[in-house]
Amino acid sequence: MSKRAYFGTDGIRGQANKHPMTAEVALRVGLAAGKLFRSQDDRRHLVVIGKDTRLSGYMIEPALVAGFTSVGMDVRLFGPLPTPAVAMMTRSMRADLGVMISASHNNFADNGIKLFGPDGYKLSDEQELKIEALMDEGLQEGLAPPRGLGRVKRIDDAQARYVEIVKATFPRHLSLAGLRIVIDCANGAAYKVAPTALYELGAEVIALGDTPDGTNINEECGSTHPEAMAKLVREYRADIGIALDGDADRLVICDEKGLIVDGDQIMAIIAGAYARAGKLKAGGVVATVMSNLGLERSLRDLGLTLERTAVGDRYVMARMREGGFNVGGEQSGHLILSDFSTTGDGLIAALQVLAVMIETGQPMSALARQFEPVPQLLENVRFAGGKPLEAKAVKEAIADGEAALNGNGRIVVRASGTEPLIRIMAEGDDPALVRKVVGDIAAAVKGG
Repeated sequence: MSKRAYFGTDGIRGQANKHPMTAEVALRVGLAAGKLFRSQDDRRHLVVIGKDTRLSGYMIEPALVAGFTSVGMDVRLFGPLPTPAVAMMTRSMRADLGVMISASHNNFADNGIKLFGPDGYKLSDEQELKIEALMDEGLQEGLAPPRGLGRVKRIDDAQARYVEIVKATFPRHLSLAGLRIVIDCANGAAYKVAPTALYELGAEVIALGDTPDGTNINEECGSTHPEAMAKLVREYRADIGIALDGDADRLVICDEKGLIVDGDQIMAIIAGAYARAGKLKAGGVVATVMSNLGLERSLRDLGLTLERTAVGDRYVMARMREGGFNVGGEQSGHLILSDFSTTGDGLIAALQVLAVMIETGQPMSALARQFEPVPQLLENVRFAGGKPLEAKAVKEAIADGEAALNGNGRIVVRASGTEPLIRIMAEGDDPALVRKVVGDIAAAVKGG
């Protein structure tokens, strides 16, 4: 696969007003993606655009609109809306393309552009490469004639539509009545829809991170800073805390004592409940190489498999589609439940956990430890250049580590996709041995 100039592992991302996150690049994305996704028939072509609450969204959105309309595509603007909602609305509005303007869990200075095809799935590497090739062509190519320019309209009820979709994923015979829930919206895309959906399902809602001002997204709140949610749960004696990230495609939960529950435990809760109800497809779960060995063992005890992919929710989704799985995700809290959504959805995943709580009559603290995590250590080693993973000493250190763990653990060593870092992860039943294995590999990387 050729090197990509603009697209990374999750769309185009960078600091606002610096290449590649400039108005000019956004204009070129609109022109290029518009040309690629205009279907061959004579009907109007449609693109839908959602965004989170970052100040720079006001710059990126009009630039994209200018690009799309100039090649003859009609545009529908949703305003602030979670990433999974944009994916859903792309399908439900029969659009040719969906766009989300967000840098997810990054701070407000960054922004990004994610694209969804008409099926609501993230674009393939091949489609992204085609868009890149078109982006570097002259801006005058393939423009629409004056009468053929696209029209733009704001969809005022987009948030209400998504709230109804989310509520429909919650079992009809259940209610959240009697539950006190803290919901941290990260001052991001779900600041209206998440508290509304929970309230309309009957919960007493204590909202946090629901006052965005353009610069406070993910700031000391949301899934990257769950301590704010945990503090409020203890203060208000809530039954559960739910923290979303800036574009609401991932979540972290805490129990009524304020103890954090990560994505691995959440996957185990949902997969176990689905398996008991006969709803789990393909006999297992898809997760990445970073998911804890404890998750794999606990699923095995239930007669289920854990299939692992490279890091990134797009790889999890690809394997789920290929194998017919309906539960997958990442330790970081990206939970993909393909019965409902084509991408990670923090709010829908939270509702599935709440359904298990209500049906079992157990407090969150009783559900939170589905398995005992195997001791896991992660170390990032910065390197100056070259290819450390190809060095003889590094390969030998990894082989020695695997021999020492002797089948009772795992080692994952990979290069970061965004920085000059080698990420070393080891896990095993003996914490001292895990520390030694990671230390030896890190020393070999530094020596190389």
